[in-house]
Amino acid sequence: MASSVLASEAKSTKGAATRDQILNAAARLIHVQGYQCTSLDDVLRESGVGKGNFYYYFKSKEDLGYAIIDRTTQAFVERSLGPAFADAEADPVAQIGAFLDRVLDAQRQRNCVGGCVMGNLASELSDVHEGFRQRLADIFDVWRTHVAGAVRRGQERGRLRADTEASRLAQFLVAGLEGAILLSKVTKDITVMEKCVEELKQHLTLYRA
Repeated sequence: MASSVLASEAKSTKGAATRDQILNAAARLIHVQGYQCTSLDDVLRESGVGKGNFYYYFKSKEDLGYAIIDRTTQAFVERSLGPAFADAEADPVAQIGAFLDRVLDAQRQRNCVGGCVMGNLASELSDVHEGFRQRLADIFDVWRTHVAGAVRRGQERGRLRADTEASRLAQFLVAGLEGAILLSKVTKDITVMEKCVEELKQHLTLYRA
């Protein structure tokens, strides 16, 4: 009995590893060359997984795309948004500034290569695939909601003006940061994003109480 349980657990662990292997390979390819230009053969070659194994975990390339978007959302929340705004006692304005710096630093470490995977997919797929568009819109809505929450905490503590429209300001900051990532990618110049981030921080000061 114990041996069968151990065998089942080992099989489950191996299966999860194989699925992650496929997702990791596909995510790397799609981040650089896009969803449309990444073929199933590319993913199989990059991951080293056979076609039979692929179809065991994913029904189609579209199914794989959804899984990548879902995993990207989870990772963004758990590694970036969550930690950036987790401390409810911290200065919300400082949290927003630190988050901007965190995203800037990520692009600096990548030497402006790849850009934002969410922004890339949104630009490529929003007009051609409604399902992907909705999932990607949800990611940006989660992003906006976290920033808006910080703005509201700033209002509650008297750091930001009470008449500030939190959701509107958050949307501006998200759009500005996403645009900065795109510009640094196309120019291959991190100073472009550095200047944009400084301007976003300066804009935020206009709402001080």
